[in-house]
Amino acid sequence: MPEVDIEWPWQYNFPPFFTLQPHPETRSKQVAAWKSLILEYCEKNKIYVIDVRESSQGPLFYNSTINRKLEQSVILSILSELQKTDNSAPVDKLNNRWEIYWHTLEEWASMIYDYVLGQGIQNSVLTLHELVQGEDTAEEMFFGMNQEVLLKVLRLLEKDRKCEVILEDDVQGVKFF
Repeated sequence: MPEVDIEWPWQYNFPPFFTLQPHPETRSKQVAAWKSLILEYCEKNKIYVIDVRESSQGPLFYNSTINRKLEQSVILSILSELQKTDNSAPVDKLNNRWEIYWHTLEEWASMIYDYVLGQGIQNSVLTLHELVQGEDTAEEMFFGMNQEVLLKVLRLLEKDRKCEVILEDDVQGVKFF
């Protein structure tokens, strides 16, 4: 999928933005700017997983115009900050791969359940594919959602007794209540 252009913040073209700043107040503003940039970039490009090992390949963490890259250790610390606000979570034990949630899992759950209620499709079974790839959901925010993220969202709804996730060999779906 081709990358979608976003409006890069002014800091993105300022070389010190790519080096963790020592002054606490400056660093705090820098980390906040990176957090916003990561969430916006991932939302616009429908990126649900970032691999820190490959992060310097793409434009998010590498500004080729000024030849600056954000170090992996700094990326990890920013992703850890995003985790504190439920906007990211490591996928593996080495923290190389991170899921990115520009909406928290709870917010996604609310959107999906509101869609189900709005469509009046409670008590019917939808395949996971229909839910996030179907024609009926093409205009929804959750269209194209990564399956692992979708399952986490559905497990939240299941915990609240709003759905039942069905993961059989021949059917991967969900029944909403």
